[in-house]
Amino acid sequence: MIVALTITKFRGLTIPFAFIGMAVLRLPLWLNKKCSFWKLMGSGKDASVDLSPDYKHWAVLTTWNDRKDYDHFNHNSIVMKWFNFFAIESFTILLNPLTSHGLWSKAQPFKVDKTNKVSSGKIAVITRAAIKFNRLKEFRHNIKRAADAMRTAPGFVLSAGMGENPFFDQATFSIWDDAESVKNYAYKTFDHADVIKLTRAREWYKEELFARFSIIDSWGTLNGTSVEL
Repeated sequence: MIVALTITKFRGLTIPFAFIGMAVLRLPLWLNKKCSFWKLMGSGKDASVDLSPDYKHWAVLTTWNDRKDYDHFNHNSIVMKWFNFFAIESFTILLNPLTSHGLWSKAQPFKVDKTNKVSSGKIAVITRAAIKFNRLKEFRHNIKRAADAMRTAPGFVLSAGMGENPFFDQATFSIWDDAESVKNYAYKTFDHADVIKLTRAREWYKEELFARFSIIDSWGTLNGTSVEL
């Protein structure tokens, strides 16, 4: 399986077309039978892990059986042509699932080949949660410190906050130097480890997912940052 994520920055005057795209581009994605899972998403401020919505940054996440299917979609689909036409900056990364636990919209989107092995190279992580309405205030109060700790953690490369809506469905994409850096941040960074404990104790989420990936390819930049493989 190939997981493709594109994050695009729209020109300020073309933001209305970003909103239009979030509506009309659902149909071609739904009709594409080779795409097994897809999400059109907004982003946090400056495409970062921030609860304030950013109307310039938008993302499309898709999954494919192989690179050939993705390349055809990337070069020929109205979805990518729409994103590319309005873009002043774009970042695309292709991923291979290594582990995936949990559900996204009641589905397991990332099919893991059990023969895949964690390499010594960079690791990408996607976490996603559907937040309960009565836990939203607690979540917003605590999640910022975990995000701040991530940006200063050893081995951190870059991150982006995304979601189907700006309040209740939150996804975080991040890249790390190696698997050990991910592990150290998740379990040895006080703020993140404490938020995990609160998540379990207070039952913030009605649905959650955690997945790790090796990186197949990437191009473009996110807030001026590229990924050296």
